[in-house]
Amino acid sequence: MHKVEVLIVEDDLRIVDINRRFVSKIEGFEVIATATNGAEAKELLSFTHPHLVLLDVYLPDMLGIDLVWHIRQHYRNVDIIMITAAKEMEMVQEALRGGVFDYIVKPLVFERFRDRLESYREHLWRTNDAGEVDQDVIDRIMTRSLNQSKSRETVMPKGIDLLTLEKVIQAIRRTGEKGVSAEEIGKEIGTSRTTARRYLEYLVLEKKARADLIYGTVGRPERKYRYL
Repeated sequence: MHKVEVLIVEDDLRIVDINRRFVSKIEGFEVIATATNGAEAKELLSFTHPHLVLLDVYLPDMLGIDLVWHIRQHYRNVDIIMITAAKEMEMVQEALRGGVFDYIVKPLVFERFRDRLESYREHLWRTNDAGEVDQDVIDRIMTRSLNQSKSRETVMPKGIDLLTLEKVIQAIRRTGEKGVSAEEIGKEIGTSRTTARRYLEYLVLEKKARADLIYGTVGRPERKYRYL
C-alpha cells in the first residue's frame, strides 16, 4: 500500500509544525495538507481525500466535533485521530460516537504519538487487505484499543510506570546535549533521586538514553543522562 496520507487540522501554527515533524519521523506516513480552521479543512477534504485527519477540538470557526460529523456524512473512508487539550468526558464521548480512531491529549509526547499512528497504520493495512473475515478477525479489530493498552502495560518491567516514564522522557529531552542528573530529573518531576535514577537507567537499558560520568573539581564524578 502507498503511504498513509494525513491532513492536519490545527489553528496553532506551532502545533501544526510539531505534528508535521512528528509525522515525518514515522515510516509509512505523509502530510499532504494542513488547515487552521474548519472551513479550510472542509475545502481541503473535498479534493485531497486523505486517509487520516489529525484534528483539534477547538477551532476558530467551529468545534472539531462538528467537523467529525461532517467527515462522517461526506467522507466515510476518512479516519480521524483527535489531538487536543480538551479533557471533558462529554467531548470524549462525542468523539467516540463519531467513530474517531483515537483521542490523544496534549501536550504531545512523540513516543505516544508514534505508538498511536503505528497502531492506526497496522489497522488500516490489515482491514484493507482483508476480504471476508471471521469472528476472530472482527474481535481483534473491535478490541484493538483494549489490547494495545494491555500490551503496553505488560511490557513495562516491575517498578516502571508508563506515565512516570513519559514524564522522565519529556524532562530529559528538554535538556538536550548538556545532559541531566537523576537528582535534577527527580526535582523536576517530583520524585526522589533514587526513583528518577531507576527510570533513567531503564532508558539507558532500552538504548533510548546514554549515561556519561562527568568529573568535577571536587568530590565523586556525577552521572549525566542524555536522550538519544
